[in-house]
Amino acid sequence: MNTTTGVRRVDAGELFRKYWPMVLRRCQQMLCDADSAADAAQEIFMKVLDRQDSLREEYPSSLLWRMATNHCLNVIRSRAGRAEAADGESLLARIACAGNEEERHMSRGVLRKLFGGHPESSRTIAALHLVDGMTLEETAVEVNMSVSGVRKRLRALRETLIELERV
Repeated sequence: MNTTTGVRRVDAGELFRKYWPMVLRRCQQMLCDADSAADAAQEIFMKVLDRQDSLREEYPSSLLWRMATNHCLNVIRSRAGRAEAADGESLLARIACAGNEEERHMSRGVLRKLFGGHPESSRTIAALHLVDGMTLEETAVEVNMSVSGVRKRLRALRETLIELERV
């Protein structure tokens, strides 16, 4: 403890034991992915460990909450900066992570706009290929289309998704 300020130095091990669940929940809430959240929480505690000599234990839960929030925002920004975000992944991530009723309502509206201008079978193609993980060939067999037809439908959906992302 610093006798001048009365504030203890940070014990990284103690903080980890006490605040790991809180930091992990915050990361899961923001990243909507258990693996990414665990990685992010681990990185946050590595930062605490690296800087434990200079950190003060005045308000540790607030410090860790803020560190988790900032780190997760950086992860989200870096994801959005990648080429996959141009394909609409950030919009899809927001739809997949919709938590409250208002977000789910908005997500349903976006999905209606996405699939509304496309044939009904495009929804099936997207689900088989993107959600179920079927290859283009397997998807083509399942929906009784050519591989190039499946690829064309997915490309059209992706273009609509990119347009929705811009809006």
